[in-house]
This record gives sequence, C-alpha cells and structure tokens, in this order.
Amino acid sequence: MTETLTSVAEQARAVLGRRNLVFVGLMGAGKSVIGKLVAQSLSIPFVDTDAEIEKVSRMTIPELFSSYGETEFRALETRVIERLMRNGPKVISTGGGAFINENTRKQIRASGAISVWLKADLDILWERVSKRDNRPLLKTENPRQTLENLMIQRYPIYAEADLTVPSIDVRKDVMANSVLSAVADMHHESRLS
Repeated sequence: MTETLTSVAEQARAVLGRRNLVFVGLMGAGKSVIGKLVAQSLSIPFVDTDAEIEKVSRMTIPELFSSYGETEFRALETRVIERLMRNGPKVISTGGGAFINENTRKQIRASGAISVWLKADLDILWERVSKRDNRPLLKTENPRQTLENLMIQRYPIYAEADLTVPSIDVRKDVMANSVLSAVADMHHESRLS
C-alpha cells in the first residue's frame, strides 16, 4: 500500500516540477485541509491565501470585508496571489472568490501553475460551512440559498481549472490521494502534447 502511495506522490511531484499547485473552489470544499495534506505528501510548503491576506493586512477576512468591501478585498487578494505565484513549487489554497476574478485566473495560468477545483455538492458544503460563523458572504437572510446561488454563479468558472476532483464525504487522506492521483495522471497527457 505504502509503495503505491509513495509512487503517486512522487509522480505528482515530478509532474509539478517547479510549478505551484493551486486549489480553487467554494468555501467548505476543503481547500485548506486537503491542500495541507497534499503539500505534506509532496514535501513542499503550503500557503493559504486568506491567512496570508490576514497577515499582511493585520485584519481578519470578515473585518476586511466590512471595512473595505468586497472589491477592495479582491484587489488585495489578487496582489497577494500574484506575489505567491512568483516562486514555486508550493501548494496554494485560495479563497472561494479568488479564481472568479479574471485577473487572478490569468495570473494562475500565466505562471504555469496547475489549478485543482475541489467540487462539492450543496449538502456537503452546507454541512461544513454552517458550523462556523466566519463567512462574510453568508451573512444573509437565507445563507443556504446564498451558498446555492454562489455555486450557480461560480461553478462554470471553477470548471476552467486544469483538474476537477470531487470533494466528497470521505476521509481527508483519501481526498488528498485523489488529488495526487489526478496530478500524477497529467504526465500522460503532457507527453502527448
């Protein structure tokens, strides 16, 4: 068992080379949790863009949203992601709205990074996000409906990611392994092109 796991991680690492692996998807999809595990398997650093934004601005994401609004927040997010993209390899977990920003998508592509969409269904996302009260975009009358609306708006854009991995209710290490396998499988395609 361990042999195959190592080889999947090794293959994924070889495919990645000096590039970054960027996780995209909605809040609750597991980008930070799975991202950390994937980074450990690949023995490369993990960065969460939300944590990075909080560090540089010395404010929490909810504080930034209420003080400056979403537009300013997105501009800051784009700058932070641009800086993180400059050198690799590392695993980068992005906020739910980051990939929706066209500039950020262009930066991710231009840097040669591999983007992975963790695609979860509404029930799973709701189950995960409704436990915590730190989601500025869900401060609405009907947060579940808001979440569903975000899915409708954003899923066609997330679908532009290089890889799509279903985020399902399985153990975190199983999910991380699905991501590693998806990345490892990319080397078959790159040989052809």
